[in-house]
Amino acid sequence: MRKWLPLLIDVVLVIVFCAIGRRSHDEAVAAGLLRTVWPFGAGLLIGWLIALTIAGRGRLSAALAQFDGSAVWPTGVAVWLSTLIGGMVLRVISGQGTAVSFVIVAATVLAVFLLGWRAVWAVAARRIRVTGASVN
Repeated sequence: MRKWLPLLIDVVLVIVFCAIGRRSHDEAVAAGLLRTVWPFGAGLLIGWLIALTIAGRGRLSAALAQFDGSAVWPTGVAVWLSTLIGGMVLRVISGQGTAVSFVIVAATVLAVFLLGWRAVWAVAARRIRVTGASVN
């Protein structure tokens, strides 16, 4: 389970990103959330597959053994870029908007969300290793 916690965090953050966006435009959050989430969710899953492929150099068993879903590089960057680019491409295909201002805001917020928690995690883990402190 611990190995998949970063995926769960990413999924929650993408849903939060979409909910904030719908709310900021006075759109019904619950009613249209799935329509807004699915392109970014698909991009997110593609990013995770890319990150797994990078980690295992194309071998699934190696990927599962060596993969660190909490790493900023390459996992976080692959997930962020795939979520952003894949999400935008799928929005275009499905007839949803991709104004330049939206792309800029989405790139920024998704970077803060998908890279930010990983950076905080890395700093906390490093501090724990250096000081010998416990997480609990």
